[in-house]
Amino acid sequence: MELKLPTPEQLRLVYDRDLREAFPQAELKPLANMEKMWSEGWYKPYCLFEGEEILGEAFLWLGHPGWALLDYLCVSPAARNGGLGAAMLKELSRVEADSVIFGECEAPEDAPDPEMARRRLGFYARNGLRTAGYETSMFGVHYQTLYLARGEVDEAALMEEHRFVYANTFAPDKFARYVRIPYDPDQGPGEKVEWQQ
Repeated sequence: MELKLPTPEQLRLVYDRDLREAFPQAELKPLANMEKMWSEGWYKPYCLFEGEEILGEAFLWLGHPGWALLDYLCVSPAARNGGLGAAMLKELSRVEADSVIFGECEAPEDAPDPEMARRRLGFYARNGLRTAGYETSMFGVHYQTLYLARGEVDEAALMEEHRFVYANTFAPDKFARYVRIPYDPDQGPGEKVEWQQ
C-alpha cells in the first residue's frame, strides 16, 4: 500500500464514492474548492493505493511550510474495519515527517452522536494524536483540536497556524462570522451552516 496523490479523475471518483458517503453535506467542501486549492498549492489530497485501487483518503489543507490541517480521513466503504485508518495515519506521518499535522474532531458534548464522537477521539489517541489545549468552532460545529508531531509543539504557534489555514482561504467577513479559534464556550458554537455558504 502506498499513500500518494491521485490524478484529477481519481480525486473526482473518491469524492463521489467515499467522501459524499462518509461526511455530512454541511462538513464537506465542494469538489471545485478542493481542486482549486490543490492547483494553487494549498491542498494535498492523498489517497491510499493498493495497486490501482484506492482504499482510502487523507486530505491535507496546507498552511505555512511545516504545518497542515488533516481535512478529511476516510476509508472506502468496501475496505472499512480492517485497520486502514490507522495505516493511513502512520503513512501520513512518514510522508509528511517534517510537518505538524493538526485536525478537528467533533466534541462529544455537542455532537449529534456523542458516543461516535468519543470513539473517533479514542481512535486518534490510539494512533498517536495528542489533544491540544484549545477547541474550535467551524460553521457552527464544536471541535476538539488534535495534532500529530514528532516532538513537542508550541500550542500558541499551533493555534496561530490553525487560524492561518482558515484566514488564508476565507474572506475576512466569512472568517469572522463562522470560524472561532479558539472556541469560547460562553458564546457557543455559533450558527450552523454548510461550508459553501
